[in-house]
Amino acid sequence: MTMPGLPSPAADERQTLIEFLAFQQNAFFSVAYGLTDEQARSTPSVSALSIGGLVKHAAGVQKGWTDRLVAAPDFPPRDERPIEEIMADHADQYVMREDETLAGLLDQLRAQNEATLRALREVDLSTPVPIPHEVPWFPQDIDHWNARWVAMHLIEELSRHAGHADIIRESLDGATMYELMAANEEWPETDFIKRWRPATVG
Repeated sequence: MTMPGLPSPAADERQTLIEFLAFQQNAFFSVAYGLTDEQARSTPSVSALSIGGLVKHAAGVQKGWTDRLVAAPDFPPRDERPIEEIMADHADQYVMREDETLAGLLDQLRAQNEATLRALREVDLSTPVPIPHEVPWFPQDIDHWNARWVAMHLIEELSRHAGHADIIRESLDGATMYELMAANEEWPETDFIKRWRPATVG
């Protein structure tokens, strides 16, 4: 499905949330367009983040919140692993390992994107989503969000990280978002927008 350069108009709240979330989900495929595994794994900016790591995190963070949506109004099953193992998994979510490929990470993101949108299509937006009070950066004075808040939070989370990815990609090879979108989505070229192409050597 070709994505336009802006989220599509929608007739109601649910579809608006879905369109804006889908737009941010799609940004990661454009920002990763044309990269090798080595480039996707590299950290060319002052940040320790890489394109591959951000693609991986975009899938992981969506899974955590989608699990909460699906389980609401209850908590999802508790992770009973030792805290050291849980924290190691969390740290790994930001890193593209040597045994991972960009194509594989994008496939995982694509599958999670679909699962997240499916959950958002099916859930009552007013469903309470309980807050785990053991997480120190979550509010302690309320007991739940609702599903519409979770959808907005995912839009916020993915847009923030898509912006990180834009800067990292420009640090890698100078490519910027609209030319990458034009290439990834195969937009017609005009005088003011050209598709990204690899730089020619020599």
